[in-house]
Amino acid sequence: MIWSNQNKNNMSQYINRIIVMICFASLAMGCSEDTIDNFETGTLTGIVVADGTNEPLENVKISTNPNTSTVFTDVEGAFTIENIPVEQYSVQAELEGYLTTFEAAEITSSGAAVNVVFELQVETANNRPPNTPVLETPADNAVDIPLNTTLVWSGSDPDDDDITYTIELRNNVDDEILSFSTVNDTLVEVSGLRFGLKYFWQVGAEDDINDDVIQSEVGVFNTIALPENRYVFVREINGNNVIFSADEEGNELMLTSASSNSYRPRQNTSVNKIAFLSNVGSETHIFIMDEDGSDVTQITSQVPVNGFKLEEIDFAWTQNGDRLIYPNFDRLYSVNINGEGLQQIYQTTDGSFITEVVISQDESITVLKTNDVSGYNVSIFTIDNSGALLDDILSGVDGAAGGLDISVNNQAVLYWYDVSGFESPNYRQLNARVFLFDRATATAVDLSDGKPGGTNDFDCRFTPNEAEIIFTNTSNDGVSQKNIVIADTDPDQINNASERAVFIPNGKMPDYE
Repeated sequence: MIWSNQNKNNMSQYINRIIVMICFASLAMGCSEDTIDNFETGTLTGIVVADGTNEPLENVKISTNPNTSTVFTDVEGAFTIENIPVEQYSVQAELEGYLTTFEAAEITSSGAAVNVVFELQVETANNRPPNTPVLETPADNAVDIPLNTTLVWSGSDPDDDDITYTIELRNNVDDEILSFSTVNDTLVEVSGLRFGLKYFWQVGAEDDINDDVIQSEVGVFNTIALPENRYVFVREINGNNVIFSADEEGNELMLTSASSNSYRPRQNTSVNKIAFLSNVGSETHIFIMDEDGSDVTQITSQVPVNGFKLEEIDFAWTQNGDRLIYPNFDRLYSVNINGEGLQQIYQTTDGSFITEVVISQDESITVLKTNDVSGYNVSIFTIDNSGALLDDILSGVDGAAGGLDISVNNQAVLYWYDVSGFESPNYRQLNARVFLFDRATATAVDLSDGKPGGTNDFDCRFTPNEAEIIFTNTSNDGVSQKNIVIADTDPDQINNASERAVFIPNGKMPDYE
């Protein structure tokens, strides 16, 4: 066969292609055999625990970079990845609630298993506590701070967590601690501070993540001085009697809580205390307190105060402040202000109830008001320390009476009497008037000629200079507001209504020492 040159060239190109294909195939076969023969793997093992406690963590996701198999830890916190190619890896451990953690691992051709240990931290492990609070108001060493005031500070959290602030106040005289708390707010309204004390306050800050409580510096401030309130009285609030004091300008200070029933306050300037009646369960007892309403102490315990209509009952305090005299039905008792020394000092001869008592400054004369179980058949009289009758001031009359006081020289006794003689089951009075009884002449002067018609004057007391009297006035309808009035005791002025001045609106049971 004769080949043309063209045919020869085509055949040559074809043969060359076959040779090249055979070479590539041989090369490929040689490479494949080399990879299979030289491919090496290893085993990666490990354990995952909680940082700090070493508690094994289950279901932790384990993965690698470069990527191989993904596995999860068992109940023991252990994991294994087998047949992992020889390589350098970054191994990752992930579990909700914990920070993702990485560990380096190198799988080598030695065939030995490579082991890693993960200690996972909770995801808040890097959380920072709040910044230190800075006290702002009151300024450090401020004076004349009101008893109701606002404490202000500044604070923040570097991770914007909610901050719980705790505020503590201590004073320089006793162990009382006032505590408050607030979330995120950097101020707190404080009430019930006491007069004339130095207070130390500090703010603590904490979040819900860190255990640390970050404390501010300690701030210092002084409250206003105790005012010279010489008047005490009672005002009804939400059905309870509440005791107040007031100065001559009528500035008032609430001394007892509106949540308890406290009444009939009696001051004693010798001991700078105020005595009053209050309920203890079903009984009524005498308490004493400081002039700012603090340090309340129960005095009576074995024998309570008792008798007709508890709000009509009154007690006496000796001038030196060492004893209190009070009634229990037909008996009169004396008790020391420390609650000791209880003794019966008088008993009525006819079984009538003792409702009111007052004792002279020299303690030589006691003035008593007695009545029957309905509050009537009233007798007002004086006795000496042996119980002997000295003066029969009021007896054998119809109607209600009371409101006892005795002058400093023992010559005059103050009382009120309902001259209408009206008697009713609800103890309503129609025309109660104040009288001044002169012991020397055994006569009484009406001090209520200037009162408005249809009203009652009652609960009368001398002012300290005895030139005036302080008493309660109200409509005789029995439901209207009661007001505390001051009036002159000068006989030339008693008919002058302009001499009667309402000093404290909405008040009753006054005392002025």
